[in-house]
This record gives sequence, structure tokens and C-alpha cells, in this order.
Amino acid sequence: MPKQELPVVQAAEECCAPMVREPLGEQDAAELARMFKALADPVRLRLLSLIASFAGGEACVCDLTGPFEVSQPTISHHLKVLREAGLVGSERRGTWVYYWVVPAALNRLSGLLQAPVPA
Repeated sequence: MPKQELPVVQAAEECCAPMVREPLGEQDAAELARMFKALADPVRLRLLSLIASFAGGEACVCDLTGPFEVSQPTISHHLKVLREAGLVGSERRGTWVYYWVVPAALNRLSGLLQAPVPA
């Protein structure tokens, strides 16, 4: 099954203004809170970092269990949380699932937290 191309998303500045310029709407706040909540767990934050650091930008689930002192089902749960929060994408290839970081999601989070440059 070939990997699907992701659509081009607007730049972070156009997507969501930093909080210092404009208050968040209810829906944006709920979506962003889900992303931040997913990243608030040390295992999930490490998983995201590990996936992003793999050559080619994607990692097989078989490569993600070794660095952690938790069971494979626990890793699968954390990957599911990251996927449902929109931070990682996945694709089954044969018996393995491959994961990659969703750049638009990280851009959205970083764009939100940009602070104004003092004059």
C-alpha cells in the first residue's frame, strides 16, 4: 500500500494566531488542549521525539518498544493517544505499523506559543 501524500496546510501564522494577539475560540482550545494533554506524558513525549528522529521521518512500531521500560500494549496505547490527538500518522504495511510526526500539528502548537518580540 503506497504512502499517501498529505495535503499542504496553511502556515502556522494563518492557521492560528498566537494567544497574545487573539483569544482562542472554544473549538480551537479543545483541539489544542487534546494535543498538549497527549504531550504531557513523558512516555508519549519521548515516543514523539523518537519517531521524529528516525531517518526518513518514520518509524516501525517494532523499533519503538525497546527504549522503554513499559510493555508493548502500553506503547500501543500511547501511540493511539498521539494518533488521536493528530500528532502522528500511521500506516499498516504487512504485519507492521509505521508512524510519522504530523508537521502541521507541531506547527500549529508552536505557532500558538510564539511570544511577541519586545520592541
